[in-house]
Amino acid sequence: MASLSLPFPNLVAFNERVHARIDPFFARPWIRRFSYLFAGGFAFFVAVWLYFASGLPTSESLLSYQPPLPSNVRGYDGNPIGTYARERRVELAYDEYPPLVVNAFISAEDKTFFRHGGIDYPGLVGAVFDYTTKSVTGGRARGGSTITQQVAKYLLQDNSYAVTRKIREAILAFRLESTLSKQQILELYLNSIFLGRNAYGVQAASRAYFDKDVADLTLPEAAYLAVLPKAPSNYDPVRATRKALIRRNYVLNEMARNSYITPAEAQAATSLPLGTIRYGSNAKFREQGGYFLEDVRRSLLARFGEKAEDGPNSVYAGGLWVRTSMMPRYQDAAAEALREGLAQFDGGRGWRDLGLSVDMSQDWRAQLSRAAVGTGFPDWKKAVVLSKGGGQAEIGFADGSTGVLPASAAVQPKRGVGGAAFGHLKPGMIIIVKQLGTNSYALRSIPEIGGGFVVEEVRTGRVLAMQGGFDVIGSSYNRATQALRQPGSAFKPIVYETALENGLTPASILVDAPFCVWQGAGLGNKCFRNFDGGYAGPKTMRWGVEQSRNLMTVRAASQTGMDKIVATAEKLGLGKYDPYLSISLGAGETTVLKLVNAYAILANQGRQVKPTLVDYVQDRNGKVIYRSDNRCRVMEGCNAADWDGRSMPRPPNRNRQVLDPQAAYQMVHILEGVVERGTATTLRELDRPMFGKTGTTTGPTNVWFVGGTPDIVGGVYLGYDQPRSMGGYAQGGRIAAPIFKQFAQAAFKDLPKTPFVAPPGIRMVRIDRVTGKRVFGTFPVTEDPKSSVIWEAFQPETEPRRSFRRSVELAGGDAATDTNGRPAARTVARRPATPAKPKAPTDSGEFLQRQGGIY
Repeated sequence: MASLSLPFPNLVAFNERVHARIDPFFARPWIRRFSYLFAGGFAFFVAVWLYFASGLPTSESLLSYQPPLPSNVRGYDGNPIGTYARERRVELAYDEYPPLVVNAFISAEDKTFFRHGGIDYPGLVGAVFDYTTKSVTGGRARGGSTITQQVAKYLLQDNSYAVTRKIREAILAFRLESTLSKQQILELYLNSIFLGRNAYGVQAASRAYFDKDVADLTLPEAAYLAVLPKAPSNYDPVRATRKALIRRNYVLNEMARNSYITPAEAQAATSLPLGTIRYGSNAKFREQGGYFLEDVRRSLLARFGEKAEDGPNSVYAGGLWVRTSMMPRYQDAAAEALREGLAQFDGGRGWRDLGLSVDMSQDWRAQLSRAAVGTGFPDWKKAVVLSKGGGQAEIGFADGSTGVLPASAAVQPKRGVGGAAFGHLKPGMIIIVKQLGTNSYALRSIPEIGGGFVVEEVRTGRVLAMQGGFDVIGSSYNRATQALRQPGSAFKPIVYETALENGLTPASILVDAPFCVWQGAGLGNKCFRNFDGGYAGPKTMRWGVEQSRNLMTVRAASQTGMDKIVATAEKLGLGKYDPYLSISLGAGETTVLKLVNAYAILANQGRQVKPTLVDYVQDRNGKVIYRSDNRCRVMEGCNAADWDGRSMPRPPNRNRQVLDPQAAYQMVHILEGVVERGTATTLRELDRPMFGKTGTTTGPTNVWFVGGTPDIVGGVYLGYDQPRSMGGYAQGGRIAAPIFKQFAQAAFKDLPKTPFVAPPGIRMVRIDRVTGKRVFGTFPVTEDPKSSVIWEAFQPETEPRRSFRRSVELAGGDAATDTNGRPAARTVARRPATPAKPKAPTDSGEFLQRQGGIY
């Protein structure tokens, strides 16, 4: 088969024909010069484009762009309690903006927005001419940016006054127009533009200026917001009311000219005032728990990062929804109780100068506003002394108002110096005052003493309240989580719980007598002592705990073994300690949060819980990205796409048993006696089942109370940040326990009175409270906390035994026995000749007690 062959084109002839036609044109000098000029201009344009376009956002990044959003924090009940924001912004979709608002901004900023391709060329020419003129005469040229260019400026985050910035804006504006629709560009603009009062976006500004959503804005209100993109400070509704009205009316007239509204509507709107609210008066919720929120913020920063560059879920740009465990009622009660306790302890020590002042030749209001001073109480305020004379001082506040501080309201002596505090006041000093009357104030002092308070849910470990000091403003040091302090006697339950696991019982006899240990030739004897310096002789373990006897604790620790006690402390998360006997008296350092969690484990019958402040975190789209309990990872399948036909997965029990449940309950039962008869009897007035333990360290430098109910455990400590003596009268039962009592009166007011439930196997036996011996025939008097007979909790086969000789019971039964129920001496009793018929027991409980076999 013959192959087909195609004729090869004669390219030489074709080239000659092209040159024959084109060369005559290029032979003309003006055409040749124009061609060279065009080629050079095109090359220059490409080079400039490539130079300025480098580093600009790509089309893909523009399509996926999300503006920075603040993180919102909610409490235990789901209500908002705070935000983490540097830019107040609420993101809305384009369809959520009413046409009234859209038309107002288009009329004010870019009336040809829907017609141009990103650049308004007539406006650009005018802006170039104005820039050229101002370059000669001086001054700043007027802007000529379209809405698209303003979005480009926002994306570039460049506010420099330079031609290069405008070129980059123009290039990015073209890219925006080619990538996004007009509606998408306008949505970005309305959500991103800064409108003053720290409001970014129209919805945030609508709340900041009118306390309304955008859907509820009136015509003049929408027109005023459209004024603000030019320069929010120039049209401030308070400082520049007239300029704001003039500019707002201009926008209304532009809307009428563009046929968005009728002239009659514009005229009616121009006659109305601005109608804005005072800055800061639109808070929809009161931010609570400064220390709590700060601790949450720190944990979120460590997990998700701070800025947008750190990831899509950053704290200040990711728009996170954070659900915390904070219960606002408990938080308020804890903060109020701690502040009252700190102020009461510190109040009698005189007035303390803050050491802060302002320059009276400058704006003292702004300086006072910036002063990092927290006042704690709602009715305390920071003020600056403006003048003094005539037995009174004029003081000023951050909002510009003034008041009077009479000398009679500042008579307390200045701490460390002496003399009435009023005599030490000088103009420019920043002070703390409390309002007494309409315009009269009294001098107050920020307590120097510090402290921490934590409240935790027993079953889950969720932290319901946390207060780390007097006020987080000016002192972000969280004493509830960061301050390592010696717990003193509040550590003793750890010692006795370990002893209960290793053979001792609540009725075991411990000797309250001198106890010394040999520390070596260099150190000699170390002798321990009780707080009061006295001795009580042989007593029950319960009595030793209730009265917080150091010598009995040291003996129990020595008998049990310090290696076991420090192991228990480590299991409870208190810390790693060396096995020294002094640790049994609370010489090892820990924090309030850790100690409260250890008591929560005791109340939870030895099941481990871990303290958490955050329940879960959602991203801006509602997807859960963190959960404190990791339930879905443990359950496997709770995020399945569809139902598999089986039963709904149940969260497994995540609590590990770290203590013997019976020993843990015994310890809690003993600590109930601390409230009934011991060092925390002030809490008995609450009239509900409670347990707890006070603590006082050597000095005393710290005072403690930790305890609570079957559902809630709390702990509080007071002490100086640089530890020093608080005074010889300072004790946990006198200072810390009343603070907890004030909290409990407010927090537990409407809660049911729930008793502590014993775990399986616990035997409740009647014993003599003093001797620890078993009692028959007599029941405890529940109305009398100091009843001689009490119910005591024993582990199986550890309760005091009755005599094995029936004759002893028949002869009197209550012969003296030791702590194990054995007869103290052999006593021969004669059996009656004719045994009396036993009387039928009045109830089954008494029958069981008489038989001594079932509990």
